[in-house]
Amino acid sequence: MPCSQEWINNPLGVVEAMFENQNNPDSKWEAKAVGFFQEALKEKDAQTTIPSLNDVPLHYLKPNSLVKFRCLIQDMFDPEFYMGVYETADPSTKNKVLKCGKYRDVAESGIDFNSEKTVTAERQTFYCVPIPGENRWVKDISFHSRVMPSTSYTPIRQKRSYEEDDGDAMDTQQTEPQAHSEHYGNGDCKRQETEAPSHQPPTTTPLDLNFPLPGEKGPSCLVKVYEDWDKFKVNDMLEVYGVLSVSPALSALADEKESCALLDPSDTMETAEEQRARPLCHNNPLLPPGTLEDNSACKTSLSVCSAELLSYFSHFLLGDALAAEYLILHLISTVYARRDVLPLGKFTLNLSGCPPGLSYSDRLYQLIQQLVPSSHYLPMSLQNMNQMRLVPKKDYTANRLLSGALQLSSNTSLFLDETRLEQGQLDTTGVRNVTALGNLISWQKVDYDFNYHQMEFPCNINVLVSSEGRSLLPSDCQVPLQSQIAPAQMEEHLSSLPHTSSAQINRFRTYLSVARLLDYNISDQMTKSVEDDFVDMRKDDPQNVNFAFPLFRLLSLSAGETALSRDSWFKAKHLETLRRSRMEQHCSVNGNEP
Repeated sequence: MPCSQEWINNPLGVVEAMFENQNNPDSKWEAKAVGFFQEALKEKDAQTTIPSLNDVPLHYLKPNSLVKFRCLIQDMFDPEFYMGVYETADPSTKNKVLKCGKYRDVAESGIDFNSEKTVTAERQTFYCVPIPGENRWVKDISFHSRVMPSTSYTPIRQKRSYEEDDGDAMDTQQTEPQAHSEHYGNGDCKRQETEAPSHQPPTTTPLDLNFPLPGEKGPSCLVKVYEDWDKFKVNDMLEVYGVLSVSPALSALADEKESCALLDPSDTMETAEEQRARPLCHNNPLLPPGTLEDNSACKTSLSVCSAELLSYFSHFLLGDALAAEYLILHLISTVYARRDVLPLGKFTLNLSGCPPGLSYSDRLYQLIQQLVPSSHYLPMSLQNMNQMRLVPKKDYTANRLLSGALQLSSNTSLFLDETRLEQGQLDTTGVRNVTALGNLISWQKVDYDFNYHQMEFPCNINVLVSSEGRSLLPSDCQVPLQSQIAPAQMEEHLSSLPHTSSAQINRFRTYLSVARLLDYNISDQMTKSVEDDFVDMRKDDPQNVNFAFPLFRLLSLSAGETALSRDSWFKAKHLETLRRSRMEQHCSVNGNEP
């Protein structure tokens, strides 16, 4: 096996050696090459040794080296054809040699285009961006665990500070390594730090590099996949290990096209040619990237962590322990299956009765932002509803999918602040946006705008709505906030959150992700018991069990249980009794129906 620096710094050399050493043209050298890198990535510390485009500036990365990229598929293009195998002729000796064109954008000179040995192959191209709404703590943990690339490669330009990198636009410098042939207009290609989305009201300025959320910066890449690309779809989170393609020859091609009125839809992108891509079921760096393995010690600690988190949330929710219970259940909810058009497992929470002053909703979002890997704060002001593009739209002229704020990765926490809503008239865009939010909440889908028709994209987004009264949007559960703190003491109370260490915060972050990923089942015996109990409850009051079934699953998972117990069932009924009693009191005071 080549040494680690060889297969990381020169992966194409490893591929070429396997291609040249094949026994016959029909041998499975491609599978051997992919298998080699798969096994190499399993070695201890191998994955942390590979530099990441998320963390390392591009000018520090060696062209054609192995890199990784944690990203979301924002768009996908038509498959493209390339020369998988081609023949070159030496001008002086006239000797012909077979060459491999896989994992390359530029073929060698001297190609014999009339050769019968040329093999045309196909690959799929994805346009990938950093995961939208990925929070700062995720980036910090990932950044601290990274390893800088080898010092054997000297950057083309002088080192600049991160402050300069963050302050500059994606400027054009002809001395910089250029990216892919579809990467016109971005000569610098340096990495921009991806900033966590601001919790301030978003502006309506054009989205940078077609990122779904306003205000975000970072690298964007064309990811070229050579096999099994039908396994991936738009909005999937990926971790890609691939060959970084930056070639001066492509820069010259870009210069020739600068005068074009319509550039290629994939402008301003770096390119990573795929060697291995794997879907991510989560982007929490405190957990392994794959599915959760059986870990009894981890599951045992969930119930203890749940009690600590309940106390932590109760303080911020003005002493309301019931609201804290429901907030935890909301944060661990996920769509685990679909029955026809009905998404199972979603649990949209409307936290009503939020104080209009003290920037309470902003502070609540900041609290959640510190605990979940990805989130986005959307103030439902009249201006935002009338001017923002929430739903992605197809631009047929540029042949690209223009992103929208609802193009989010799975399990993103979307915080809708309805306390920012003011009096006024929704225009046509505003009505469409509110309708899109309602469809997202009710059906966990976003209908992308393809001009002449709409295309339905299923999603899995945790939606929390904060409001003064009952939300105008649908929800799975409304919990009126019942403050235990006198109004005059609220500011002081909110400013004195209980002290929590970084280790405890990390336990909360781990808990929320693990509880969501646990498998869950119901035994036949327990199913029969619940059905009998449900029938009896139904006779007494049909309205009392509207939310019992989503709750008992979430309560079991919150305690680290992977099967329904009678304790979880009884606790779900008890919580619903308390919540509905509060709803009736709240509605009687306001003169509304519960």
